[in-house]
Amino acid sequence: MAIIGGHGQIALRTTALLSAAGHRVLGVIRNPDHAADVERAGGEAVLADIEQATAEQLAAAIGAADALLFAAGAGPGSGPARKETVDHQGALTTMGAAKALSAAVVQISYIGVANTPPASVGDDFLAYQGAKYAADLALAASTLDWVIVRPGTLTDEPGTGRVTVGELERGPVSRDNVAEVLAQVLVRPELSGSSFDLLDGETPVSDAVNALAK
Repeated sequence: MAIIGGHGQIALRTTALLSAAGHRVLGVIRNPDHAADVERAGGEAVLADIEQATAEQLAAAIGAADALLFAAGAGPGSGPARKETVDHQGALTTMGAAKALSAAVVQISYIGVANTPPASVGDDFLAYQGAKYAADLALAASTLDWVIVRPGTLTDEPGTGRVTVGELERGPVSRDNVAEVLAQVLVRPELSGSSFDLLDGETPVSDAVNALAK
């Protein structure tokens, strides 16, 4: 499988979990200086810039994968234009690559992406929300096998291996727990068509993921 935005904090955690479970993981990055971090996590670095590459070029760089995790993001400090090119257009490029590879897509969104934001938020957040929501709508309307995961407020607290999934209100979730959920979802093709919010909770991750399939 391949992780788009392979140097992100959640991406590297997910790479480590999948690699430890015996899966080949390609970490797609645009900065060659990040290759060593991907490799330390157990992945193979693939150089491709989703802001520049076409879907066909991204698919060719990946070569083969049964699932793509879209974990890329323009990040804090980037303006509206880059949020559009990374969070929205980058997701569309990933979907095109997935189609070419006959791969599923697991996409990271966030809790409340479809909600009306408070009047106090700035243009950057509005652009981020618009880009993520447009990407989610495009994926859900596609003919791909897909899953959308909407974490709450991310923290660096140690993972507990226990979460809550479903239609939820805002709350915290550790990056460790998000990665554990993603690592399990990526290898469960029967979850195709699922979208869910994700918070820290009391249910073991394996039980929470199993419940999504029912």
